[in-house]
Amino acid sequence: MSRNYFGLPHWPPALASCTIALMKIIFAGTPEFAAVALKALHDAGHQVPLVLTQPDRPAGRGMQLHASPVKQFALDHQIAVAQPVSLRLDGKYPDVAREAHALLQATPHDIMVVAAYGLILPSSVLDIPPRGCLNIHGSLLPRWRGAAPIHRAIEAGDSETGITIMQMDQGLDTGAMLLIEKMTIGASDTTGTLHDKMAKLGGDLIVEALRRLEQNVLPATPQPEQGVTYAAKISKEEAALDFSLPAEVLERKIRAFNPFPAAAAVFAGVTLKLWQAQVIAADGKHAAGTVISADPQDGVIVACGSGALRITELQKPGGKRLPAAEFLKAFPMQGGRFN
Repeated sequence: MSRNYFGLPHWPPALASCTIALMKIIFAGTPEFAAVALKALHDAGHQVPLVLTQPDRPAGRGMQLHASPVKQFALDHQIAVAQPVSLRLDGKYPDVAREAHALLQATPHDIMVVAAYGLILPSSVLDIPPRGCLNIHGSLLPRWRGAAPIHRAIEAGDSETGITIMQMDQGLDTGAMLLIEKMTIGASDTTGTLHDKMAKLGGDLIVEALRRLEQNVLPATPQPEQGVTYAAKISKEEAALDFSLPAEVLERKIRAFNPFPAAAAVFAGVTLKLWQAQVIAADGKHAAGTVISADPQDGVIVACGSGALRITELQKPGGKRLPAAEFLKAFPMQGGRFN
C-alpha cells in the first residue's frame, strides 16, 4: 500500500473495488486522458447515465468530423452523449445552454466528474449535482493550473508531477484538493509518455476518491496561496526552436512538444521536426544553430547558446519519423546551419 500526498493510504484498485459504494455519475471530458478515467469508472461498476463532451471536430487530411475519445467510449458502451457548444446561460448560445441545463437536471445522478472537458462550468452547472463536481487535474496543484499542465511541467524541468482530485469551484483550478498522488518525471519522458502514465493514475485516483467520499474519509484541503503557476495552452508557434537558448532548455522543449505540436527548426529552407535529442558538452567555438557534425553513429550535433544537442530522431515534410542514421541517408546535413 502506497501513501498519497496527504499521507493517507492508497488502496490498490482490486481491494478498493470490494468496498466501493456505486454512484450515478455524469461525466464531462473530451480527450484520451478523460476517456481513460471514464473507462476506470465504468470498470469499477459506477453507473454513467450521461456523458458531456466537446462537439465533433474536423481532423486529418480530409478534415472529416471525428468523435472525441470520450464520445467514442460512450457510444461503444451505450451511454447517452450530449455535446453542447456552451453551458453559459449568459453566453453566446443561451438556448443551447438552457437545453443542456435541463438535461443535467433531468438526469438522475449523484455527482459529476470532470476531466479535460474544455468548457467552463458556470455556477449554474456546478450547483446541479447533489454531491458536487470533482475534477481530475494533471498536476500537483497549485502548480500548473490551466490547460497544459503536462507539457509545461516537462518544459519547465520539473522533477515530479501528479494527479490532483479537486472539488470544483468558480475559479480556474482553484478548488479545494481532495486527493493527490505524486509521480516522477523521468529524464526521457515526453508529453506523450507522461500523459499515458498520468491518465492511468487519474483513473485509479478518481475511483479511490469516490470510495473515500462515500465513506466520509475524503477531507478537503484548500490550495496554498504560494506556488501558483499557469499552464497556458500550447500554440503551434511555440514549436519553432531558437538555438541561441541553452541546450538543456531546448531538450526539454523537444520532449514537451512531443507529440504535439512537435518541435521544429528550419535547415536549408526545409522545416524539420525534431523528435528526440540529448544534451552534450560543446567547446563554444561554433555559432548557435551550426551543425557541428552529422553522421549515422553520433546523430546530428547542433551548437546551442550553451552546450549542444545531439538530435537522434528527425522528420522532413511528408516523411516519416526516422532515426538520425536513416534520415541522413536522404538528407545530408554536414556543415549546414539551422536558422
